[in-house]
Amino acid sequence: MPDLLKDLYEIVEQRRAEREEGSYTAYLFGAGLDKILKKVGEETSETIIAAKNLAGAKGPEAGGAREALKGEVGDLLYHLAVMLCELGVEPGEIDGLLRGRMQKTGNLKQFHQTG
Repeated sequence: MPDLLKDLYEIVEQRRAEREEGSYTAYLFGAGLDKILKKVGEETSETIIAAKNLAGAKGPEAGGAREALKGEVGDLLYHLAVMLCELGVEPGEIDGLLRGRMQKTGNLKQFHQTG
């Protein structure tokens, strides 16, 4: 998936500029950030449910659960790309952040404990 986010972002950006009638992407941009964020939340929840379903799947149902998870992850990545485009966050910024994190080892976060 080397340039997946960049490629997806470019398509979303192009559709944002063209605002072709009947385009779901154009609809999302027209509806605004609140709608985009709502969709990101929905797709996140659906991805979690699909992952749980796959984890519990046995036999033939595992294939369908795997496909469902792949579909939900695809939907989530798409809606994240729309969100990033709407907010002007370039894929290269995310790429740079992740590449920096890949260089770190032993970076388990210490959680603050109360009481």
